[in-house]
Amino acid sequence: MLEHTEARIRALLRDHPVLDGHNDLPWEARERVGYDWERLDLAAGGLATHTDLPRLREGGVGAQFWSVFVPAELQGDAAVAATLEQVDAVHEMVRRHPGDLALATTRAEVEQALATGRIASLMGAEGGHSIDSSLGTLRMLFALGVRYMTLTHNDNVPWADSATDEPVLGGLSEFGREVVREMNRLGMLVDLSHVSADTMRDALEVTEAPVVFSHSSALAVCDHPRNVPDDVLERLPGNGGVCMVTFVPKFVSPAVREWDLEAADAAAAEGISSSDFVAYTAFTAARRRTHPAPAATLDDVVAHCEHVREVAGVEHIGLGGDYDGVDVQPEGLEDVSGYPRLLAALAERGWSDADLGALTSGNALRVLGEAQERAGEIAATRGPGLARIEDLDGVPA
Repeated sequence: MLEHTEARIRALLRDHPVLDGHNDLPWEARERVGYDWERLDLAAGGLATHTDLPRLREGGVGAQFWSVFVPAELQGDAAVAATLEQVDAVHEMVRRHPGDLALATTRAEVEQALATGRIASLMGAEGGHSIDSSLGTLRMLFALGVRYMTLTHNDNVPWADSATDEPVLGGLSEFGREVVREMNRLGMLVDLSHVSADTMRDALEVTEAPVVFSHSSALAVCDHPRNVPDDVLERLPGNGGVCMVTFVPKFVSPAVREWDLEAADAAAAEGISSSDFVAYTAFTAARRRTHPAPAATLDDVVAHCEHVREVAGVEHIGLGGDYDGVDVQPEGLEDVSGYPRLLAALAERGWSDADLGALTSGNALRVLGEAQERAGEIAATRGPGLARIEDLDGVPA
């Protein structure tokens, strides 16, 4: 980036560091080293992951939602147990790096971490299968520090349709609506990444607090079901929510999307579903060696940022890179050190410092604070939800 732009972006990031909506490092730690943080030393540079402490600092990251994701192939008690292990791993990661990381569950705690030069570490659960259709389990995840839940991952849950599964409910079930209401009462952000467009619309009808898309881009720019359609983006100003633009190549580049469709067909011929996160990730990694994929670029991500700003407004956009959740990221955004390059590209396109500060963390901090405020108001009028899925939806829990 040009010298004057680089200086401008560095100054901006000192005042408005990135609050990223989604990073899958905890699952990488599970897969690579069985959560042994001595073997995956984040203080050391040059790890084989997208993420470590030196590169977070270089990228201007001041706060991170760590995903406590577990694949949808785990169900029931196994999903709940694995989610708890993920939460435990984040707590231990933070404990091992007290000078660099600070656990955060509120806007004030994020701001306190930033004031002391540490990276605020928040947690988000990626998929409603993590609560096994139990509001009590949802509350316990909140008690352990989880501050958003993505309603689905790649597969439907009994109470909500996913973007990448065959629709069953046409959105949210009655119990799904109760899940959203209980999340509002707690102050847990309702994350609408991964859900079907109808589930997005139903959730926006039900929610009493701003929603987030922790890692989604614009459907109008790249036709992938994981992206957000314009009619939903247009509703964000009325809701107060934020779409945190993701960098995942097949979500941002139409050329990579076409390659992925061909890969999905090839996988299906071998009995592998593209919604099977573990199996399909392994399949596509192997396929790239014989069928090289086109590269997504930083400019692809810029196009999504510009579109979301145009449709939803600059007060309703953020960043959710999905680092360590995919094996390859766009050129120029290969790891967590790349955020300044994205901000510089946007600055060159006329984004003001106020616009960029809203994008990096201002909007996300606002939503986190507003969700807490609404929770206080809601909790004053109603107690914990006691609904059971078998009572509301007539299906076994």
